[in-house]
Amino acid sequence: MLFVAASLALFMTAMRFAVYYFFGHQGNEFPGVLKVFMLGLRFDMRTVAIILLLMLLIGNIPKLRPFNNHDSRVRWVRVIAVVFGVILFFYIIDFAHISYLGQRLNASVLNLMVDAGISLNMVWESYPVFTLVLILLFVSVMYFLLVRLVSSRIRKVNPFISTAQRWVEAVCWIIVLGSLIFGSISQYPLRWSDAFGLGTDYRANLALNPFESFFNTLKFRNNKPDLATLRKYYPELNKYYHFTSPVDTISFARKIQPKDSLAETPNIVLIIGESFSAYKSSSFGNPEQTTPFFDSLARQGLFFDRCFSPTFGTARGVWATLISNPDVESPATASRNPAAVDQRTILNSFTGLDKFYFLGGSTSWANLRGILNNNIQGVNIYEQESFGVPKVDVWGISDKNLFLETNKILAKHSKPFFAVIQTADNHRPFTIPQEDLMEFKLANVPAATYRAAGFASLDEFNAFRYTDFCFRKFMEAASKEAYFKNTIFVLTGDHGVPGNAGGLFPKVWTEQRLTQHHVPLLYYAPAIVKPSRQHRIASQIDLLPTLAGLCKIPYTNYSLGRDLMDTANAEQFAFLFDMDNNQVSIIDSQYLYRKQIHGKKEDLYSIINNDPVPADSTVEARKRKLRILSEGMYEAGKYLLINNKKDSRRKALQ
Repeated sequence: MLFVAASLALFMTAMRFAVYYFFGHQGNEFPGVLKVFMLGLRFDMRTVAIILLLMLLIGNIPKLRPFNNHDSRVRWVRVIAVVFGVILFFYIIDFAHISYLGQRLNASVLNLMVDAGISLNMVWESYPVFTLVLILLFVSVMYFLLVRLVSSRIRKVNPFISTAQRWVEAVCWIIVLGSLIFGSISQYPLRWSDAFGLGTDYRANLALNPFESFFNTLKFRNNKPDLATLRKYYPELNKYYHFTSPVDTISFARKIQPKDSLAETPNIVLIIGESFSAYKSSSFGNPEQTTPFFDSLARQGLFFDRCFSPTFGTARGVWATLISNPDVESPATASRNPAAVDQRTILNSFTGLDKFYFLGGSTSWANLRGILNNNIQGVNIYEQESFGVPKVDVWGISDKNLFLETNKILAKHSKPFFAVIQTADNHRPFTIPQEDLMEFKLANVPAATYRAAGFASLDEFNAFRYTDFCFRKFMEAASKEAYFKNTIFVLTGDHGVPGNAGGLFPKVWTEQRLTQHHVPLLYYAPAIVKPSRQHRIASQIDLLPTLAGLCKIPYTNYSLGRDLMDTANAEQFAFLFDMDNNQVSIIDSQYLYRKQIHGKKEDLYSIINNDPVPADSTVEARKRKLRILSEGMYEAGKYLLINNKKDSRRKALQ
């Protein structure tokens, strides 16, 4: 047991050093980060203690004692080696998860099992799977040989131990292991949320290990709406939304009737860019000028530079964009929840426009097809098989070909339309087709250069540049068509990417991972929409209400989205939900308020500078206001997942 404890503790500590070394430490140099490693050691020893306790209990069963005979010893050596192999497997998946999402392994990884075929292909194309399997087998075999050697030496010693001595030692072990599992000398046990008391999400993720993060996030599966709590906060939400129903009724409906109308309803092209992170774009001052074409569009359109995706992940971002509500399903996504498949969407209020959805891959991913067909009236779905061009990777055809094929279809369409285009190439494995390498020139910059620009690899850097190339190719092709002049082009990201925003924004944007939520939001139509750069706080859920306002169409809004240009919505805020870290947040014009969902821990950070938040009565009042709004939005989001059905005869709950 001492050997297993020492070897596993050393291995897990080495893995934490590897995370620190390979995934960037964002200014957290030694010895300042030593506190993080000490807390991490406590988490590791808890995991080790649980394994040892199981060994102790099973090993004291007479027929299962490790040193009864040769066969018993061999079985235990094999079991211990298998346990180590499982631990190593967890860490391999954990490293891939950090590389992909910037977070420790957590319960959201189970979502990949729902779309197992696509997920496995993405993993195969993005990571050296064969090499990793060889490493897993080799290291596991080496550990097996080491355990066998140690057990052989113990067998040769084989001192006589009386029954009484055996039980005394067992009790002592149980006390020690129980203390390590409790993990604290205070009244309360060590909790995984203690990691988030270290000040930044980076430090929290460094302190955790994949077992703490994975098994603890399993607890927060399938949270159900709490009607009593929602009733409590509903009057407070009404101050921001001006619901038309009585305040003692849970109904989010409000009728929107514009004062005038456009002579002709414009076409709509909504582009949802994969991982289109704001701080990596030229429009936000990125030093490498990665998206010059998008920046040129932003300067000619209505551009919201403080827009946030409520949650991280493509399926959640698409949901927020189309349904105008945050996806607070946990740990799966709302699109995968059969109870949530029936949803109202403001998109259907764009009557008289034929609806299209274009995706270079398959809409079976994340049950996207079910959401589209069930909720968007008469939608025409075009996916990989619909286009006469070859696929380039697991995500289907290239974004350039997706845009050009879409343009051909829209150019031939004689009726007004609302088209959604969802891109995918700015995603692992970051494929750039060979056919485009003559026109699109790959950049070969030093690692220090692309890292300073916020990119983790040269492949990611070029894939982001390729996104801008694809935007340009599409807009150049569209500008030659008749539909172009009477079309509003809307461009946003499905989500951002966590990373170091450097000096582009205050440090809280990096340390509290606002970078994974921050996306551009642009309405481009020179003949229809007056250009301006808006600094007000916006949310992805506001996209469709704002678009409806620009088109001056009447509709009934049942969602939590708001028209950003409506002067009645003067209060600025965006709601954020972090399922992986069990947090809800509100961003207003000055602060980020963050709170643990199942706990009392809360924090307030300035988003406009690096100054500490003053501790005075005004700030405390602001914190209380944001606490109420964050909890109210979370409960409203849970409620609307299953109570935003299209059936107009459904009565609001009294």
